[in-house]
Amino acid sequence: MKYKVIFYPDNIQIKVEEGENLLRAAMIAGVCLNASCGGDGTCGKCRVIIEKGIVEQQSTGRLTTKEIEQGYVLACLSKVGSDLEVRIPSESRLGKFIERKAPSASHMLIARGWEEYLSSWKMSPPVQKFYIEMSPPSLDDNTDDLRRIKRTLSKTHGLKEEVDIDLSILKYMVRILREANWRVTVTLVEFDSHTKIIKIEAGDTTGKNYAVAVDIGTTTIGARLINLSKQVAGAQGSKYNAQASCGADVISRMIFSCKKDGLVKLQSLVVDTISELIAELVSKAGIEFSDISCLILAGNTIMTHLFFGLSPKYIREAPYIPTATNFPWIKAKDFGMNIFEEVYAYCFPCVASYVGGDVVAGVIASGMSRSNKLTLFIDVGTNGEIVLGNADWLLACSCSAGPAFEGGGVKHGMRAIKGAIEQIRIDRNTYEPMILTIGQTKPVGICGSGLIDALAEMFLSKIVDQRGKINVNIDCPRVREGEHRPEYVLVWANETANGKDIVVTEVDIDNLIRAKAAIFAGISVLLESANVNASDIEEIFIAGAFGNYLEIERVQVIGLLPECPFEKVKFVGNGSLAGASLGSLSKEILLEAKEVAEKMAYVELSADAKFMDKYISALFLPHTNIELFPTVMKELKNK
Repeated sequence: MKYKVIFYPDNIQIKVEEGENLLRAAMIAGVCLNASCGGDGTCGKCRVIIEKGIVEQQSTGRLTTKEIEQGYVLACLSKVGSDLEVRIPSESRLGKFIERKAPSASHMLIARGWEEYLSSWKMSPPVQKFYIEMSPPSLDDNTDDLRRIKRTLSKTHGLKEEVDIDLSILKYMVRILREANWRVTVTLVEFDSHTKIIKIEAGDTTGKNYAVAVDIGTTTIGARLINLSKQVAGAQGSKYNAQASCGADVISRMIFSCKKDGLVKLQSLVVDTISELIAELVSKAGIEFSDISCLILAGNTIMTHLFFGLSPKYIREAPYIPTATNFPWIKAKDFGMNIFEEVYAYCFPCVASYVGGDVVAGVIASGMSRSNKLTLFIDVGTNGEIVLGNADWLLACSCSAGPAFEGGGVKHGMRAIKGAIEQIRIDRNTYEPMILTIGQTKPVGICGSGLIDALAEMFLSKIVDQRGKINVNIDCPRVREGEHRPEYVLVWANETANGKDIVVTEVDIDNLIRAKAAIFAGISVLLESANVNASDIEEIFIAGAFGNYLEIERVQVIGLLPECPFEKVKFVGNGSLAGASLGSLSKEILLEAKEVAEKMAYVELSADAKFMDKYISALFLPHTNIELFPTVMKELKNK
């Protein structure tokens, strides 16, 4: 039996079978709920209000008695039992992803422009178009069609004749050649000194040659159109990775992939997200799908496996072995991207189980792999990937920082969407906060950069001590005992979008301190392994979408990075997308990416006894050894 479910305030209706999971019903309807735990009821963020109808609920400790009386349920633990009217509170929505303005040029390496990026590489895209005009066959020249194409490519453009071709091209080639009066554009892909014809079009279409660069992020997928004929970037966009409905992090998704049809679903979700994003870019740029010649992608090792439909099962089991770290060029339609016929896709090579192609792409884009300076590259996120080295050597590790940097595991945490608090300042005398939200609207919660700001300000204001404990003896109504432990009220209920106090709790602080300690400990292990000091580092690159919005001072106050002159630190934004974009423009860059991945030595922190010692030492603000942060401690003393 089917029941009608109406979701307010969107007023979206859908019919589902009796017993259908309410979270799944919302997904089918296109209503995006916050479900960071993958739907197992542990995060408690998919709460909705049942205004009319009956649901079968599982018991949960995530709802208060008052909320239950008000009709709140967790969508993931509820089954449809009748026609329903469901209201989605603002705090439970993922919201529409907000494209935010890039940081100032002084903080963005990418602001150097394409010219400086590309000057040291030979610009020869891996996929190119060549226009040729041939004489038609005759009794005197009865060369077969394919050889005629190869011969003309060699004569007109100086290309070698050892060129392969797909069977699918051969099947329609005969018709195209004759209909076009032997004037056609041939698209070639070159990889590993191997060249293949992947498309033949009537007439001259060399001016319509685009690539799509894609960053397959765990949380967000970013894409950019690249005009290969003009070597310029075009339309760009981002979407939430739909796999988030199966788990917020790579560990939960690996577990989900082992369920029945789990791997198929995960691949379908990420492919669909990328396809939808490309469709938006095509529409925005006013081009056709047929104008796209290739996809260049970069993602962490797990996301790359899921994109290709490869099982990541043994990545999470000792000795942590991926199926592959190098991947061939593959037809996009072979893994479900049916919007393309003859488009080929290539993924950046990975290094190890938890250091992927996104890091390789970022290292390439930052220029680190060609620099003589001792450089530290950090991709800040749920998995903190860190690379130390220069053009001669590279040392890498990955540390599980947890979801705190993206608002996970935080009472009022949320992703960086409209209404998220992202900047905070606290008056040192009155302890009153000043906040700034994304979109400058009433606050709904706090995102990762806001949480770092909050902790740094609370520490400098002495609301929080070096252990991360809140001083409940401060004479301020914002400092109070919470439901379980002390908390600081950032925004009172009458000032929020959801009518609830937004607080930072000691539990939130603990989670953030553990996250920053993992990153700092990983950096410390790499420095010690390379026998260098933090003061020897000449450049620090911070990558990841999160890295766009960090304030260097606040990062060092909490002890996430070693203390150093601010001018050494540069934000590279989405290094993965930048590297993929560059790879679409140069075969040489793709070859160098393989070399970088092979050269990068991986340090497995789970097998390193020193890591735990350094991690424990970093579980303080800014660190147990305050001599490592003299500037921070001086500022604290002055305050």
